[in-house]
Amino acid sequence: MSKLKHTLDPIFSKSVNKIGFDCPIFFIGSCFSQNISSLLTQRKFKVLSNPSGILFDILSIERSISEICSKKTYTKDDLFLYNELFGSWNHHTSYSNMNSEDSIFQINQSITDANKFLTSCHHIVITLGSAFSYFHLEEGKYVANCHKIPQTSFRKELISIETILTSLENIYSTLQRINPEIKLTFTISPVRHLRDGVIDNNRSKARLIEAVNLFIQNHPEVYYFPSYEIVIDVLRDYRFFDIDFAHPNYLATHIVFDYFKVLCIEPETYDRMDKFYSLYLAMQHRTKHSGTTEHLSFLNANLKKTLEYIKLYPSLDFNEEHTYFENELKALEIRP
Repeated sequence: MSKLKHTLDPIFSKSVNKIGFDCPIFFIGSCFSQNISSLLTQRKFKVLSNPSGILFDILSIERSISEICSKKTYTKDDLFLYNELFGSWNHHTSYSNMNSEDSIFQINQSITDANKFLTSCHHIVITLGSAFSYFHLEEGKYVANCHKIPQTSFRKELISIETILTSLENIYSTLQRINPEIKLTFTISPVRHLRDGVIDNNRSKARLIEAVNLFIQNHPEVYYFPSYEIVIDVLRDYRFFDIDFAHPNYLATHIVFDYFKVLCIEPETYDRMDKFYSLYLAMQHRTKHSGTTEHLSFLNANLKKTLEYIKLYPSLDFNEEHTYFENELKALEIRP
């Protein structure tokens, strides 16, 4: 980590609004946003991520934030039925359901939870994935997800820099109204949208970068985290991409997270981050020899750590770890 920190200091500016364990963080945007937020959750940061599901384009992100801030209530009229599933044009397919009431409940509960979180959180990180948006011809509106409906039902549009900039301004003003203290960070997803073609993918990313840059010139208090630049220009090697050559792989994601740690997170939290992550990794450990003295010692040691952390950090939630290690030990006690 110290070597990484040394190499990045002259390249990227650090955020002046550092994140600590007492700083709830709201993530919204692409799947890359989901990956970074998961790594923070594993280290005990208070995170809420993508309450409308994964969103790629700025218009969908703006609409989602607007609906959360206004506490929109969905009804059956807001859903459509396709292939026996009720879905929402404004949400990811993870909110689709064979029962409309279940889908409505899930969406409205998510909006309620997200509204409560936004009003009290310190930071929001918005990850923009693409400047392309899809316009449903029959519905007459832009959609967040095509739900595997034939592409002939949509018009694909490359949104202008001016439209993106207007959307960014709308997002900022909406967030300021619900929570004037919130700190805003933008980033561009390094995921390549190769289905758009290499040229159009680059045109799309260029528009997002230019629009965000113009926005930050008007709002210097807003931070830009360079996830796109780290993957494309610093790592710049296909060995850092998954087999599809589009998504950053495990190693690349963790390297970007290391940059996020140094650029955006309070240094005094680093030691605790590592301790809490070790506890998370301990829960993922699977032994071939369950019940051995070594295995029992491993479980007891981690349960002891968990109990210590519960006392030392009462504002953090260790219920999952406590339950896991206790149940593992109980299972071994009653095993014949």
